[in-house]
Amino acid sequence: MSKKCRKKSVCAVVVMVAMLCISGCGSGKIKSDKVLRVGVVTYTQDDPFINALADKLKENLKSMETEDMKITVSVKNGNDDQQDQNDIVEEMIDAGCDVLCVNLVDRTAPSRIIRLAKQNDIPIIFFNREPVWEDLMQWEDLYYVGCDAEQSGVMQGEIAADYIKNHPEVDKNQDGEIQYVLLEGEAGHQDAISRTDFSVKTLIEKEVNLEKLSYQFADWNRGQAENRMNRLISQYKDGIELVISNNDEMALGAVEAYRKAGYEQAEWPVIFGIDGLDDALEAIKAGEMQGTVYNDKEDQALQIAKLVVEIFRGEDVNRNKLKEGRYYVSEYQPVYSSNVEDFIKRQTR
Repeated sequence: MSKKCRKKSVCAVVVMVAMLCISGCGSGKIKSDKVLRVGVVTYTQDDPFINALADKLKENLKSMETEDMKITVSVKNGNDDQQDQNDIVEEMIDAGCDVLCVNLVDRTAPSRIIRLAKQNDIPIIFFNREPVWEDLMQWEDLYYVGCDAEQSGVMQGEIAADYIKNHPEVDKNQDGEIQYVLLEGEAGHQDAISRTDFSVKTLIEKEVNLEKLSYQFADWNRGQAENRMNRLISQYKDGIELVISNNDEMALGAVEAYRKAGYEQAEWPVIFGIDGLDDALEAIKAGEMQGTVYNDKEDQALQIAKLVVEIFRGEDVNRNKLKEGRYYVSEYQPVYSSNVEDFIKRQTR
């Protein structure tokens, strides 16, 4: 080979290496101390709250770049299938990710993901769907960022109880009881169980007399909730006085069902959700919903980003502040008509 050809070959190799070093997790296993590769894997692409949190996380990580550290982020979803999510995580590890952020499909089944990460020394920050304690303790480089589902249930119950006590017209048939339906997120899901139990328990503790009409699973989904509510409206007519929903997406499904059923807004039941989605905040402002509980995605995304960078750099300022060295628990916040504008303004910043 001529000297000229050898020079060309060396140049080609250098270019290829440089291209790999500045690309995302899915582009090869070559690592550089100057490039932090982050893999984010959500449970589905159809959850607006999770999508908004992931977008915020990407923004935060981008803002944390320095001259000495570039950050690439690859976001994929598990299509509501734990096996698919496991395969995606394996692909990201093979592609050279430095830190993984995982929103589990099944919070009780992270074993394969944890085993793969431990074998390859890739730290994981689980978020939103909390693994059981025993799983999180399997390895020192496992963390969790999220909220306390019990707190959201209690807060939702308090908001609903206060509204009902201040608005006796909620009891439309004046029988001294509030006839209610509850839209549950997902069978067996810990957050759905906690939100359901503590919301109803808190209403009872606040001396609101309740009569349960129906509990319906709608898998956190607006369309499914609308379908469930259509059937309930056909069955109970105007006899539903309160709708409690495990999240805003399902609460908004109830709003849509009543809108399409042709009822005047004054004839609707009062409707309460959880999450603080943009659409829900606007619905509260319009009087279509009466309250929600703000799940602080901005705070959670920021804490995840801080942990990612700190782990990559080998620092422990924020990690030293974690509960049991593993948990960051963000606080929920109540939202009702009198403060909803404050939360709407937060979304536009």
